[in-house]
Amino acid sequence: MRLSLKYLIGLVAFVSIVLTLAASIISGYRVEQQSLIEGTLETNRVYAVKLAQSTESYLSMTLQSLEMSARYIAPFMGQENVEQTLFSEVERMKKQTNTFNSVLIVDKEGEILAGYPETLDLKGKVLDSEGGHEALKSREALISQPYISLTGRLIIFLSYPIFDGGGDYLGLVGGTIYLKEENILQHVLGEHFYEDGSYVYVVDKSGRVIYHQDPRRVNDVVLENPVVQQLVAGKSGAMEVQNTLGVEMLAGYATIPIADWGVVTQRPKEVALVPSVKMIKEMILKTIPIIVISFLVILFVSIHIAHPLTMLASYAESSIENNQGEKINNVNAWYYEAIQLKKALNYSLNYFIHQSTVDPLTKLMNRRAMDAHLEKWTEQGRPFALLIFDIDKFKRVNDTYGHSMGDEVLKYLAASVLEVVRKDDVCCRFGGEEFIMLLPETNRQEAFRVAERLRKKLESTVSPCGEIVTISIGIAMYPEDRAYSAELLELADQCLYEAKQTGRNRTIDYATLVK
Repeated sequence: MRLSLKYLIGLVAFVSIVLTLAASIISGYRVEQQSLIEGTLETNRVYAVKLAQSTESYLSMTLQSLEMSARYIAPFMGQENVEQTLFSEVERMKKQTNTFNSVLIVDKEGEILAGYPETLDLKGKVLDSEGGHEALKSREALISQPYISLTGRLIIFLSYPIFDGGGDYLGLVGGTIYLKEENILQHVLGEHFYEDGSYVYVVDKSGRVIYHQDPRRVNDVVLENPVVQQLVAGKSGAMEVQNTLGVEMLAGYATIPIADWGVVTQRPKEVALVPSVKMIKEMILKTIPIIVISFLVILFVSIHIAHPLTMLASYAESSIENNQGEKINNVNAWYYEAIQLKKALNYSLNYFIHQSTVDPLTKLMNRRAMDAHLEKWTEQGRPFALLIFDIDKFKRVNDTYGHSMGDEVLKYLAASVLEVVRKDDVCCRFGGEEFIMLLPETNRQEAFRVAERLRKKLESTVSPCGEIVTISIGIAMYPEDRAYSAELLELADQCLYEAKQTGRNRTIDYATLVK
């Protein structure tokens, strides 16, 4: 299957437009993606900072609350019959703020003087836990790292020391947060978990999770996480990261200095990029009409551009058989390349026709052109006379004067033929020294007169070789003598032969021959 130029032009232009629009869409999609990623990272960073500040303030207020309680308790420490007073204080702190899961008052030896809720049965026991030892030893406000408590729970212990008026250490008041049970951190941070996969988690300075929306993750050490590594190093910021489930996340993170914690807010990258997917769908839908309109415009223009070339190609393909020269001239070549191609095609066609239909020596038509005329006229039923003639004793001319002079004599004969023929007559070199004239719409008498005029002209004129050359002529008529060109040519040739046999320099008509 051959592709035409108009479709090739249309296809190339259409593909170019599609690729350009596709490149624009992809470029816009990538820019939008990058913008969404950067925007989400910045949003999560700011949000992490906000949560860190809120948690910092809350922990600071909690320690202040413990400080106030320590000052209230200080005068009662070491006194008799103060058990109810101490119990009332721990009960108040537990119920009033709902910050702690449990509240304790401990003396300087580590004995628990009061505890709430009572169901824990901690009174009289020694605070023999990691966080308790650290608080008693430090004798200052403290937020412990996660540890296993006396009750077997994973907790964080917030405490404040109790001093008397003279500055002597009396003990501490503290509260616990149960990390794997409902606690204040869930109320402060839990509302920031969303169903789209976004969530918040908190780690301590060792990279241990102390809060996560999935309780099963609490107490996991995630120090291999790049975000957690930044928090442990005391840095805040934002980055793309892959969570433990292999999900790409956009995380913002910030430190909580008062407790050496870090808070992370993160959102799935896929969720963050949903708007970009919607955007590219909208762009594609909006682009389709543009592509369709562009295609129609391109198709129209390509057809207009290709039309002259298509016509020239079509006429060139059938130019010899159908004589398309006139149609080629009528092609509207409106741009440079088509104009030049039209000129070249016309020149080539004319040159080829000339070369293929004209005898190069005599400049008369050749046998091919003669056959074309015979075929055309017989198909049309057009009457004509066929005259065949050759030079008498032409071999003697070649042998005596050479072939070059023989050629000159042939050219001389051709020129003489052109002097006697009429406008519509066809003159051909049949081969060697034989020539044929086709006289359309001519009767037998007129054909004989034309033949005699030529014969007499030659017998009275000196040829280029210095001698007079004569010709013998045979005449046959279409359709009177024969209805087929081959038979007609044979009859004329018989007449020529008879002219040769009866003395040469004669004209014999077929009608005379058969009498």
